Amino acid sequence: MSESGKSVQSLETALPDPAEADDVIYDPSMDRLREFSDHLETTTEFGSPSYVSDERSRNADRTKNAVDDDFDADDYARIERTFDAAREREMVCVDRRMGRYDDHSYVCRLYVPREYGRIALAWAKLFEPVTGDGDSRPDPDFVTVQIPDADEIAVRILPDEGVTAVLGSDYTGEAKKSFLRLFMYYAKKQGGLGLHAGSKRVRLTDGSGDLKEVGQAFLGLSATGKSTLTAHGLWLDDPEEATMLQDDVCALLPDGTIAGSEGNGLYVKTIGLDADEQPAMYDAVTDESAVLENVDVAEDGTVDFESDRYTTNGRAVIEREHLSSADEDIDLDGVDQVFFITRNPVMPPVAKLSPEEAAAAFMLGESIQTSAGDPSKAGESIRVVGTNPFIVGSKGEEGNRFRDLVADLDVDCFVINTGHLGAEQKDIGVEESVTILREIARGTVEWTDDEATGLTIPSAVPGMDIAAFDVAEHVANLDEKLARLRTERRTHLDTFEDLDDAIRDAVY
Repeated sequence: MSESGKSVQSLETALPDPAEADDVIYDPSMDRLREFSDHLETTTEFGSPSYVSDERSRNADRTKNAVDDDFDADDYARIERTFDAAREREMVCVDRRMGRYDDHSYVCRLYVPREYGRIALAWAKLFEPVTGDGDSRPDPDFVTVQIPDADEIAVRILPDEGVTAVLGSDYTGEAKKSFLRLFMYYAKKQGGLGLHAGSKRVRLTDGSGDLKEVGQAFLGLSATGKSTLTAHGLWLDDPEEATMLQDDVCALLPDGTIAGSEGNGLYVKTIGLDADEQPAMYDAVTDESAVLENVDVAEDGTVDFESDRYTTNGRAVIEREHLSSADEDIDLDGVDQVFFITRNPVMPPVAKLSPEEAAAAFMLGESIQTSAGDPSKAGESIRVVGTNPFIVGSKGEEGNRFRDLVADLDVDCFVINTGHLGAEQKDIGVEESVTILREIARGTVEWTDDEATGLTIPSAVPGMDIAAFDVAEHVANLDEKLARLRTERRTHLDTFEDLDDAIRDAVY
């Protein structure tokens, strides 16, 4: 029983039955979902719908879960109020399947008020339809109820019961992450590890000219280049190819598989989207099947991806079938390389890590704050374990689990800087990052131990003048900055009681 005196089961049964209730619109078509919010829509020049939400990022500071937080009677009462609101008004109920892989596939049910059908429209494009009718249709594993016009903003999660209540937010990202958060939590419960990461399969010739397949994963906060690097074709020509499998959340399993979650679409950032640098992504975002959120769209439908009129966290839901770099598969059969994306200006373009160093990088999660998290702090340095703001449970245990998995699976790990070096801001652009990824996949990069940073860095990268990105040449007072950085890192790792000492001692 909950502290409020009601069991979770009684809360679930308090919801209107989608198959029987007259005031529940169950699994309507995409066209009908769009009609429900046509009063909010601006139609783009591409024929796609565009909406502007009141909330334009996740409300991390108003989110609590019953595993990690002090969950009291008021928190359970908020969940009850959410379910009561759903019972008292006309609701849209949509079922979708998240994930395909064996025991990592879940039926997800989202309730939103009819007039907020746009949230269900965008969310439904991310996941695959649930098969079966009537009694043969499976019950949901996870349920989210979102009441955007509630008089307070609060997100409350009961992870073990698979229940999320979202009050006061009309941001599509809250619905999306409510399910992906649980996908990662349940992966950990089953011996794997949920990752806020993209996954990619690369087929290319190695240094001997033989064709081989390499599995890559990219961990990074939103707006650090994760989607760009995951979706990039690496400028390969047939028979070589690079295909994106997952863009946001997946699960590293003990057998080396990376199980995907979103089988139908992607939720991508649009600010600065460029047709020349990201042609595949641009084509998908400008397809009529996309749904835009908080993007600057003029009354005549003209779209301005450079504008931050509403936010720098403008988004688009795109369908995988319209992204040429996306594969039909969402599961990666085996992972060979993991990349931690950072924008720390004292880090080299790339460095190779031991399993313990990789686990330290996982725990440090160094990046910059983005508008997807806290817009008021965008651009500031930030540390987020696993670059994953959605961890449920012990963070130290996550680091230990990551180290054990990559060591057992013999995965090569790297930290890659997609920002710049030093105050002079020697940019490390997409061209440099893509060249590094491609040549690491080929196995043609030569490595050396760098005395200045203490890291293992490239001495030669085919197609790139790696010497032009020497950290010592571009960062003033490097020794002093590195000493301070290492002290800060050790202090940070000491806050995780469950973290193995070997990982603490591996601070680079």
